[in-house]
Order: sequence, then structure tokens, then C-alpha cells
Amino acid sequence: MEIQAHTKSGPRIGAVRAALTIAAAMAFGGGPVRAAETKDDFKSLFNGRDLKGWVNVNCARETWSVTNGVIHCTGLPTGALRTLRQYENFELELDWRHLSAGGNSGIFIWASPVAAPGVPFLRAVEVQVLDHGYNADGKNQWYTTHGDVFPIHGSTMKPFGRHNGMRSFPSSEHGKGSPEWNHYRIVGTNGVLRLSVNGTEVSGGEECNYRKGYIGLESEGAPVEFRNIRIREFPSGNASADVTAPLDPTWVNLFSGLDLRGWKTNGAVAGQWSVGGERLHAKAPTADVSKGTPAILWSVRSYRDAEFLFDANPSKPADGQPVPQPVAWIRGSGEKWARVPLPAATPGRHQRYQVRLLGRAVTVLKDGVRSAQWTLPDDAPKGGEFGLQAMDGNVEFMNVYVRDVR
Repeated sequence: MEIQAHTKSGPRIGAVRAALTIAAAMAFGGGPVRAAETKDDFKSLFNGRDLKGWVNVNCARETWSVTNGVIHCTGLPTGALRTLRQYENFELELDWRHLSAGGNSGIFIWASPVAAPGVPFLRAVEVQVLDHGYNADGKNQWYTTHGDVFPIHGSTMKPFGRHNGMRSFPSSEHGKGSPEWNHYRIVGTNGVLRLSVNGTEVSGGEECNYRKGYIGLESEGAPVEFRNIRIREFPSGNASADVTAPLDPTWVNLFSGLDLRGWKTNGAVAGQWSVGGERLHAKAPTADVSKGTPAILWSVRSYRDAEFLFDANPSKPADGQPVPQPVAWIRGSGEKWARVPLPAATPGRHQRYQVRLLGRAVTVLKDGVRSAQWTLPDDAPKGGEFGLQAMDGNVEFMNVYVRDVR
């Protein structure tokens, strides 16, 4: 959960009490679901044995596992596990429980394929999974532990019932505390989302954007378990591209969020690179003075034709000092290095870079806009290890992904 104070407020409307079967069928032209339709219409999203059908978006290998027929999450680092494919109109059922008091987690609905820029969370409508031990002074002013629904990191929603900004508070309290199991039923139809907690509909919203995307489970600081995850799909409402999450072009996570596994340095000074808060921290100085080599963090694996995605946030410089800048590198065999210049970054915020290497052709996008394109010299390496570096000061990196291109 991210507790946010939104400035945009939706209209105050009463909680809708329509039966779920009717709600699931409305808005796309069909009549109520017939009573004869049973649980046999549901398909399992979790086979009870392994994580086949799920993608570890930005967590360590050990964050998500299957134990005794449940999906177990350590809670570290903050991140997500999501479905392989997108969903639009559906009814989703699952059970969850926290294993410690005050545990925090969530279910991401209509989510993006990778983390939103500058955060470890997906862009989505989040259905809160929060243990009662999280309660503190101000409960029901900023959040509750009984099934809040709210959009995060670019998504929007018009909330039902009592709300704060776009955050819908539950109309009644039905959640159970750790270590008891809770049952959620989530119905999404054409941008209308409804949550039932342990059999009672309590919260939701309409006019959601996105309204088609991935379904995700959240890791956020404490151990949590999920089981009996199943879904029943309804006819498509033909969601337009502007309310549909991007399709995953098969990004692969390169950063565990916990440590430097999968990376190596070339004589970097002690303390140059560290990990904290799901971020890679590159600190000045940026070179090993004794060897005269830049303190680059290199991927252990080599890549030939590939595209890299990462977020970079330079620290604010002292008066009169240059703005720190992120730099990307490619290193081939024989220690041939090629610097990949990146457009200047603004200090104090994360910018998203995409670096595409196809042969000697290089294309760079910054925040989704093509900003540079050129050809590497003939003697430059054609693929190899991917490197990150901070120049002129401290730079924070996160959400590092790679994918093969042809």
C-alpha cells in the first residue's frame, strides 16, 4: 500500500448494492448472468504446485515461492508478481492472509507489465490487502484495513461511497486479522471495479483507466500468502488503446531489488555501488583513482541485439557543481568499450531510459520520446555486457530490464 493524499476528488455517491452476478454482466450489453452458471465457469490462475503462468516483475528469485499449495511471498523487496496475459472483464476470487501483524500487500488490477517509473509498484487500480495491525491514529481518514480500492501511479478511478480523493473506503468492515484467511471477490467490467470482502460488497469505483491489463500480487515488506486464485472472464467491452495497459514485449528483470547479484564492478572504489530501497545507488567518486578506470557496474551476462530499460535519478548538485548524469556502456570481448551517451537527466526525479542496440545501431528514448539515434564506430563491440555509471556525482538507478530484439 502507498498511503497518498489525492487532491482530485470524485463525486460522493452511495455504495452500489447490486448483486455481483448482475454487476458482472452489466455495461457490455448482456443481461444478468443466469443462476445456472456455476463455479465451473472459473479457471484457475494458480496450479498449487509452481508459478507457471506468472511473471516475477521486479523481485528477487526467493521473494515468491509455492509452499503447501499456496503462493508465499517474503515481502522483500517491494515489487510484484503478475499474470502472463491481460484481462479486461472478469470476476476474480482468491484467498489471502498475512503472517505477521501489520502486514501490507495488495492486488493490482488492470496493471502495467513493468513497474511505473521511479517506483517499485505497477501502474494499476490497487485492491488493498492490509492487516489490522497496521492501524494507527487517523484510521478512516487516510486508509482502512477492510478493503480500500484506489488507483496508483498514473491510473485513475471515480470512487464509490465514502472516499478520500480517488481512494474508495469500504462501506462496512469484514476483514479478518492475521493469521486468518480472507476471501476477496473482485468484479471488473468496462472500467467498473467492485470488491467483496468475505462475502459482502464493500468498495470500488468506475471510469477506471486502465480498464484492461495484467493482474498482480504485491510484495511490500511483510510475509503474505495467496491461494485458490481463479477467474471467470466475460465478453470484451473492446477497451480502446488509451485505456489499455501496454503489452509486455518480454522484459526480463535485471535487478533483484535486494543486492548486486547478476552484476560486477571493474575496480570500483569501496562504497561506490550499494543497494537500498529497491534502488541501485551510485556514489561519487565515479572512478578508481589508483587504476584510472571508471567505476562501472557491469551485467554478468552478455547481450548482442537487445533493448535495456531503466530509471535514473541524479542528485541535486551543490551550488556551482555540474548536474550528475547517468551513463550507459557496452563492453565486448577484448575489453572493447563503447559509451552510449544518454540525454541529460533532471535532478530530483526519475527519468526512464530505453537503450536499443541492434548491430552497431543505437536508439535512445527518454520518457518514451526518441531523443537520440546514431551508429557506433566500426571498432565498437557488437554487443556484450551492459554497464551503468554515474558521472559528476550521485545517481540512483532502479527498474532495470532487458529484452532480446531482432
